[in-house]
Amino acid sequence: METPKYVVNVEDVKPLEMSRGKFAITSRRLAGAAGAQKLGCSVWEIAPGKTSFPTHWHAANEEGLFVLSGTGEARIGGVPHPIRAGDYVAFPVGPEHAHQVVNTGAETLRFLGISTALLPEVVGYPDSQKLVARTTVPVPGAPPAAGTGGIFKLASNVDYWDGET
Repeated sequence: METPKYVVNVEDVKPLEMSRGKFAITSRRLAGAAGAQKLGCSVWEIAPGKTSFPTHWHAANEEGLFVLSGTGEARIGGVPHPIRAGDYVAFPVGPEHAHQVVNTGAETLRFLGISTALLPEVVGYPDSQKLVARTTVPVPGAPPAAGTGGIFKLASNVDYWDGET
């Protein structure tokens, strides 16, 4: 019997790897592969000593994760929370919930990441003072913050009437 397009096995989804310096993460984006449109779901893996993404927050999309294996830290609003297999973590929207995940253990940290899939979306990066605005879903293989829109340094702030006649 053929598997319906709404059912996908994690092993049948191509892994996407992103890394730069201390940041390194591999994902298998299950939701898109299964045809989901309003809910994101991926299996994420972080190697020992690595960090998922730069600290960030979302204006529109709430995220959560369920730890499948390994140990680490979920940093939320600047507070580190130890995490291990069986833990569920909520990342509410807003700057006060800026977050990231760090593998502090000796084995790969593997978790199921779940999020709403609302557009448009604004993502803030407090450490680097950037904002990402996007209106489309990133293409496969692109960083999660990619998509139609742009990445802006907060220092480039302009007056509301700038460029208007």
